[in-house]
Amino acid sequence: MFVDRDGTIIVEPPVDYQVDSLEKLEFVPGVISALRSIADLDFELVMATNQDGLGTPSFPEETFHPAHNKMLTTLRGEGVEFADQLIDRTFPEDNAPTRKPRTGMFGKYLSGEYDLAGSFVIGDRLTDVELAWNLGAKAILMQSAEVGAEMLQGKEYASCCVLVTDKWSAIAEYLRTTERRAEVARKTRETDICVRVDLDGKGSSGIDTGLKFFDHMLDQIIHHSGISLEVRCKGDLEVDEHHTMEDVAIALGEAIRVALGSKRGIDRYGFVLPMDECKAMVLLDFGGRADFVWSVPFTRERVGDVPTEMFKHFFKSLCVAMQCNLHIEAAGENNHHLIEGVFKAFARALKMAVRRDVFSYELPSSKGVL
Repeated sequence: MFVDRDGTIIVEPPVDYQVDSLEKLEFVPGVISALRSIADLDFELVMATNQDGLGTPSFPEETFHPAHNKMLTTLRGEGVEFADQLIDRTFPEDNAPTRKPRTGMFGKYLSGEYDLAGSFVIGDRLTDVELAWNLGAKAILMQSAEVGAEMLQGKEYASCCVLVTDKWSAIAEYLRTTERRAEVARKTRETDICVRVDLDGKGSSGIDTGLKFFDHMLDQIIHHSGISLEVRCKGDLEVDEHHTMEDVAIALGEAIRVALGSKRGIDRYGFVLPMDECKAMVLLDFGGRADFVWSVPFTRERVGDVPTEMFKHFFKSLCVAMQCNLHIEAAGENNHHLIEGVFKAFARALKMAVRRDVFSYELPSSKGVL
């Protein structure tokens, strides 16, 4: 997460554009609380700033550091620490390779060790957007929607800008929600699967596995969990249903696990519900260890086009892929209601467990690890 300084973290003085005294130090509204919430995400924070002529008579070092250090101390007191500070001291007319939007001072981040496609540049100028383009990252422009649209008009690099806002709260919320999406593609000799998950329910949804009753059950997850889910599978149904249901479970479980990210702030647990004459209980814990319990007695060999024995295998494979505890019990007379109750209870348990408290990003574990 490359963050600009002047105009983004602290207010840029409108006359000389230099924060060269403590009297000029003023934080952009909302930046401290927003950076505090971003610091809990899986980003390494790096400050990247152009400071025209720093160290020359026009901007002496001794006038720069008191305000700069006060800014860093204030942020550090709120849990925000920068892993690196990249400061270019040249003037624009120098055309130095280290000056943003050029990437000369970003060498260590270009080595391949960092996921630049999953990284962001946050700043208030077009040079910050262009820097993101040059790095292969995404940009967030700190401007009002109207001003930002005008600035980006006709610029080739505008396509890398994913958000334009002058509110830090909107930036923090965007970064929190985008963290909880995942796509998993799984292709074997038996199946070709793509699963997309958005745990905050802001994406599109659709199910097509070639098994109509299985599709109907997976639809219950969408409708009762609050997540967005796309599942597309082409499987060897001419053999039987096993590979399709097993591999969908593996891909779905992996997608949910990846979308959970650090798991900070989630409720972790969750659901019991009735389904007509049936009752279903699903106990779920995203604790990082796989344990599976199944007690669902069927009295029919098939429901629709799916063998009832495959539902246990589906949920066991899902449990292992999600790395969770999953205990499922159900009782009733109608086998359709029985398994539908299980899927609905699972969906509600999932909804409870992945729910995230926007006011708390603590890890829900006394061990400090999930």
